[in-house]
Amino acid sequence: MTRPPLDVAALRPALLEPTGPLARVDVVATAASTNTDLVARARAGAEIPAALVAEHQQAGRGRAGRAWETPARAALTVSFLLRPHVAADELGWMPLLTGLALARTLRAEGVRAQVKWPNDVLLPAPTAVEGLGRFRKVAGVLAEVVPDAAPVTAPGDPGDADDAPVVVVGVGLNVDQRAEEMPVPTATSVALAGRDLDRGELLVGLTGELFTLVARWEAAGGDAVEAGLAGEYAEVSATLGRTVRAELAGGAGSVEGEAVRVADDGALVLATATGERVVTAGDVHHLRRV
Repeated sequence: MTRPPLDVAALRPALLEPTGPLARVDVVATAASTNTDLVARARAGAEIPAALVAEHQQAGRGRAGRAWETPARAALTVSFLLRPHVAADELGWMPLLTGLALARTLRAEGVRAQVKWPNDVLLPAPTAVEGLGRFRKVAGVLAEVVPDAAPVTAPGDPGDADDAPVVVVGVGLNVDQRAEEMPVPTATSVALAGRDLDRGELLVGLTGELFTLVARWEAAGGDAVEAGLAGEYAEVSATLGRTVRAELAGGAGSVEGEAVRVADDGALVLATATGERVVTAGDVHHLRRV
């Protein structure tokens, strides 16, 4: 199978200022983890906003320290370096907005993507599997704050530092993998969904969607509800309205209930037999259709 590399020269005009949203974009042949590399760049004083794309990511990081690898040039593996001007306690929306941006990007190409709280993008499937029901995972999102990022000062005013939080958010989207290349039976790819999409076009679409959503979020002072983003997220959610089991972070047990809404800070609210429970972090398993 021939898998062409990204056309870097064609991508730059669409992604870089003044016509695109990025100050810098780099495409590398290989990387252990684009998130790890961008965190290091942020600490060294990298230009913001920026993107780092790897043609072959060899030790991608998911939630809870999980690692994954995809065949070279078969996936879109990209991390974005941003400085969203919102309060730190609003940053829980960052992975949700990235998942929404990715779902919107795929839907614009005719792919019926949905989001599973907090950080997975799913595609419909004809058969059910444990934990996902009639869905398969096509993409994951990992967001992390860089508290020790190098300070950035306003142009011409070295005494006016921008102290907004710096965030790295990574996306791993399965684009061109065949069935035998899937690492687990719960995974899928855009190709397996019947669509032949260009990774470069997906990168441009995702970048535009993400920065449009972040701009709306910032304009509303970090209030995703006021910005209309919470409602748009709910519209593409595969989790809300379902009975789920949330495995809590840090081995703190699990909680089961109906996922009824996303809280103002991005947490998941479950209606349980003993009342509402708020889940701020953890793995969510879909138990059955409602």
